[in-house]
Amino acid sequence: MWGNAVDDFRRVADTVAARIASGRLRPGDRLPPQRRFAREHGIAASTAARVYRELALRGLVAGEVGRGTFVRSGPPSGAGPALLEPSGAPVDLELTYPEADGQTERLAAGLARLCRPDVLAAALRPVGPRGTAAARREGAALLATGDPEGVLFAANGRQAIAGAVAALVPPGGRLGVEPFTYPVVKGLLARIGVAAVPIAADEHGPRPDALAEAHRRAPLSALYLQPALHNPTGVIIPPERRSALAGAVTALGLPVVEDRIWAFLADEPPLADLLPDRTIVVDSLSKRLSPGLTIGLLAVPAPLRERVATALRGGGWLPTGYALEAATGWLADGTVAALSEAKRRDAADRRALALDRLRGFTVSAAPRSFFCWWELPGPWRAEAFAGAAAGLGITVTPGAAFATAPDATPAAVRLGLASPPPAELARALDVLAGLARRGPGDPAAPDDRGG
Repeated sequence: MWGNAVDDFRRVADTVAARIASGRLRPGDRLPPQRRFAREHGIAASTAARVYRELALRGLVAGEVGRGTFVRSGPPSGAGPALLEPSGAPVDLELTYPEADGQTERLAAGLARLCRPDVLAAALRPVGPRGTAAARREGAALLATGDPEGVLFAANGRQAIAGAVAALVPPGGRLGVEPFTYPVVKGLLARIGVAAVPIAADEHGPRPDALAEAHRRAPLSALYLQPALHNPTGVIIPPERRSALAGAVTALGLPVVEDRIWAFLADEPPLADLLPDRTIVVDSLSKRLSPGLTIGLLAVPAPLRERVATALRGGGWLPTGYALEAATGWLADGTVAALSEAKRRDAADRRALALDRLRGFTVSAAPRSFFCWWELPGPWRAEAFAGAAAGLGITVTPGAAFATAPDATPAAVRLGLASPPPAELARALDVLAGLARRGPGDPAAPDDRGG
């Protein structure tokens, strides 16, 4: 029996966490409804709600709308947010780093000029957020901005997002985000002390009225959006909703961080075209080229440039001279454009493959996408499905990794389609489809293998 002290919820949460660690509560197990949990532990219903929220914040459980709260498929990683490192599974459908045919050969040819001692010496010098004049010129063309002086650089896309957010949102501030967002952004916000505020959305993206209501409840400092090919759902905000959002943002006086890292697969202009004076566009070469040698790019309106440059310097989020020089060459000689086009074709093919192999299920993906969003059939829960898939050698990402409200996550998983060869991807999708049809608790078919 527990008392009613203010900190009781932490002690109760510690007890539940110990049961999870010992295996007495297993992945996929459902916790009782909060009122029953409160009665069983002799605590108030409000305290039980705090226990469940604390467990969700620790990454131990996930709430699924209309279904309850369940033990997650594995312990939270201390290494950082999801989707940063390869899983090591035979078939990795978590990470999404596409590779085009002949990619390595093209990149190697572009690096040849860096072997000249004079070029290499220049490339190995320190470089700041403004990069070089040549890099700004090529970056402006990639970002479709007419002002090279507004282009800044970071080591990668994640650091570019970090610099933009840190420049706009003070510690303790509030950043409006979509209900599902890039997990690394969730981790970043937690580390810099910024609250992620989910903005309610529908099938067309965030709702302008929900944005206004969130700002009314407590002022937002900025808004982070992925309007062209949203990760993980694949939503592309249509023109009418873009215009309505732009009007709401202008009326509220908010700056926007527009993440376009996947937008090269879509055919949508930047939201910044409607909000040129208040939008920081963030992009990267990691998906177009390779995560091992990349840069992050930012197109920043004049009034915000020094703030963003200062944030990049202060966070140590700066490009290396070698990567910047390599990227500049690849942009200038057409390598980036050629590989981007090849990956657009590959994304369309892989998306078609996924929709074919998962026919009959509720799966959404943009016309060209290296990931899809799968709303699982009942009675599957996302964490239980991810755990069962991992047992078959296939890693998938449960919806909880993307949810910005930790106690309300969907019975859905994201499938990354980029990494396996097509034949291996097809086999893995067949295995997952069979798993989904059998349901939790049914024995696996003897030939279910992801490798």
